[in-house]
Amino acid sequence: MARRSKASQQRLLRAVAVLLVIVLVAAAVFSVYWFVVKGKSWDDFKALFQKPDTPPATGTIETGELTINFLELGNKYTGDCTLIKIGDTEVLIDAGSRKGSAETLIPAISEYCTDGVLEYVIATHADQDHIAAFVGTNEFPGVFESFECEVIIDFPKTNKNTAIYKDYLEERDKEVEAGAEHYTALECWNETEGASRSYILAEGVTMNFLYQKFYEEHASDENNYSVCMLLTQGDYNYLFTGDLEEEGEASLVESNDLPQCKLFKGGHHGSKTSSTEKLLSVIRPEIVCVCCCAGSPEYTTNNDNTFPTQAMIDCVSKYTDKIYVTTLATNVDWEEESWDYTSMNGTITYKSDGKEWSVTGSNNSTILKDTEWFQENRVWNGG
Repeated sequence: MARRSKASQQRLLRAVAVLLVIVLVAAAVFSVYWFVVKGKSWDDFKALFQKPDTPPATGTIETGELTINFLELGNKYTGDCTLIKIGDTEVLIDAGSRKGSAETLIPAISEYCTDGVLEYVIATHADQDHIAAFVGTNEFPGVFESFECEVIIDFPKTNKNTAIYKDYLEERDKEVEAGAEHYTALECWNETEGASRSYILAEGVTMNFLYQKFYEEHASDENNYSVCMLLTQGDYNYLFTGDLEEEGEASLVESNDLPQCKLFKGGHHGSKTSSTEKLLSVIRPEIVCVCCCAGSPEYTTNNDNTFPTQAMIDCVSKYTDKIYVTTLATNVDWEEESWDYTSMNGTITYKSDGKEWSVTGSNNSTILKDTEWFQENRVWNGG
């Protein structure tokens, strides 16, 4: 019996040894794939075991430095391009305003994205002034060709059938074929097809996709299809709504428990159709950044309705005077509807570690109501 017991023990030890070797080999193979082939970090590995809706850390702990950059586009046309950076992670929201903007945007993005990888790319809706530089030109390749994009999140619906939209789809799909993950904002909200409602960007920093009804319903205006995202850094919140207009903003408020926001990217470039009281009364922004060419006759020759409009300023002025604008129209000829451009604040950069924060412009950091353009063209009705 003793010999039989000893033989059984030896077989058990051999089985355990074989199992241990298998585990070690599997771990080695996974490590090579994860850290070398995929280029992932230890933080990425730990994030696999965190729930997507893990509550963000509170503002009592200091996070790494977060920067939000509202980039100038290199031309006189209004459009959006916002680059968010925390640690080694970048989030790019939109790439307007024309294909040729790639000449300016690619070097600007590369200053922050030094490894050539954009972890997240968001296209809010299908208008040219938000997607053209994803495509670029033959001479100046766009975002999709210039960077490796790991996750692309865009709009579930559109009424567009334009050449630029078709070009966007073609370039996006090439990126997906090369390995990018692609989801719509509705898939993120519903957490289907592998998408998540919340993405952890760093300790205490989450990117949260919000719901609004035009993800599923028909909208007469393309702007209301815009993807909406809330970035949370400890106790600070930052809201991005693309070109969402009044009806979309109402749905956003009704569908989400929105917090007070440190920063709001002014809706639809400062249009009178966005940044409505229904939304602003809930988020009560401290800082509003507007991506537009101020005073440009691009969309209207009614000076009051050029971006940023008097109506938008009146709404925002109830909550803050910290309004910043990227670009300024110059040499405006209202009859010819022609104009040049220069920087107003220039590229606007917000920085915060979760406690302290700052806003600076590449040209200057003057708030809108103190600019010469404002004093000649607008009225301040706030406090």
